Amino acid sequence: MKRTLLACAVACYSALNLSGCVLGPDFQTPATPLAEHWAPTASAEGHSQGVESRVDPRWWDSFGDQQLSALVREAQARNFDVQLAASRLEQSQALRRQIAADTLPAVDASADYSRSRNTQRGLNDPSGRSGKQAFSLWNGGLGISWEADLWGRVKRSVEAADASVRMAEEDRHGVQLLVIVQTAQHYIRLRGTQQALRVVQQNLQIARRSLELTQLQVKEGVATDLEVSEAAAQVSEIEARMAPLQQQSAQLINALSLLLAREPRALQQQLQAAAAVPAFGADVPVGLPSELAQRRPDIRRAEARLHAATASIGVARADFYPRITLSGNFGFQAMQLSDLGSWGSRNFAFGPGLSVPLFEGGRLQGALQLQEGRQQEAGITYQKTVLRAWHEVDDALVAYQAGQRRRDSLQQAVEHSQRALGSAQQQYAQGTVDFLNVLTVQNALLANEAALVESTANVSLSLVDLYGALGGGWEAWSEAAVPL
Repeated sequence: MKRTLLACAVACYSALNLSGCVLGPDFQTPATPLAEHWAPTASAEGHSQGVESRVDPRWWDSFGDQQLSALVREAQARNFDVQLAASRLEQSQALRRQIAADTLPAVDASADYSRSRNTQRGLNDPSGRSGKQAFSLWNGGLGISWEADLWGRVKRSVEAADASVRMAEEDRHGVQLLVIVQTAQHYIRLRGTQQALRVVQQNLQIARRSLELTQLQVKEGVATDLEVSEAAAQVSEIEARMAPLQQQSAQLINALSLLLAREPRALQQQLQAAAAVPAFGADVPVGLPSELAQRRPDIRRAEARLHAATASIGVARADFYPRITLSGNFGFQAMQLSDLGSWGSRNFAFGPGLSVPLFEGGRLQGALQLQEGRQQEAGITYQKTVLRAWHEVDDALVAYQAGQRRRDSLQQAVEHSQRALGSAQQQYAQGTVDFLNVLTVQNALLANEAALVESTANVSLSLVDLYGALGGGWEAWSEAAVPL
């Protein structure tokens, strides 16, 4: 008995020493093909631009809009997509724990009782009663089994599972970032729509005053019914612009409600009052090129996918080699319950099991080639993801700076149109120009003011796109990650 236990101990020790051999390539973080410096388009004086400083992980607070910040916080807490991503992360972690269990021995306890009677015509009756009487059989014991990870198959499987957990975690980060960006975009569009509606209402008041002035001049004989009709048509045309804007405003509020996992019109009272479009006047910190791969969830996920594919090659290569399983059991067996547990009722068995793949018909080679192909695909995907991220950042910087220039030009156009309308109304009141001149100038003012509101919102939206491209924002909730 002692010699048997000693032999088992020596075998286990030898297996543990041999388990240091790990097949397959070791993963190395690929070089990131980014430029050494950001190269944003030169910005005009007075315009904000990208600067190489740390990206604020709570960049939405930089807009100085408490309503926006509150909506982002609530969206992160309530959004269904964020909850689904967290659930998928937990599932991935559970699968990793299941795979990692193979690194430890499996121990089972068993106990059973049976009442039976053997045939009198059979070859053997273990009860010694030749099948003439029924007998009871009591069993109880422990069983243990463990695969000696000689070639690192289990280790590589756990490594691949760890990478899969990181993929799920980066998926969650990506969803968090997307929800932040969508919340900010919907909110900015809502405020832009409300400001556009305010512009229409102001122009409607101007048109109504012009109509009243025209009606008064008709009574005095200095205007015609045609001019009255033109003024009335102008009022109706401006009034017609209000309904689509009101509809768009209601839909944007509902879109925000959906992001916050709330029922339609739940935010109506909270957001129906018009407010200014959130603006960001300072220079935008865009960080360093080397930091982009550390922030962007899609790049981090692509790297984790490459890691998982690399580790899976080791698993496929280990399948070519023998597997040794150490197993044993120790227990008691007796025909009487009172004898169960006595030293004489003991039974045991210990020993290794060997499984060697001799002929698989090309299955193992095909599995290895498949994993190598997946690693190659993951490597190409990583390079593509990094390059796409660089393009998105550069495009967002260009759009942000171009939007500022357009907004400033439209601001000047509005100022000129306002002066032109005042002059045209004064000349019309004096009878030096007809009403068509007033209509033309007012339509130009309305178009320029609407374009200015849209441009102002687009500048803020392009800034949101820039921060989305930079990948910042999910870090603010990283402490909520589910631990392994």
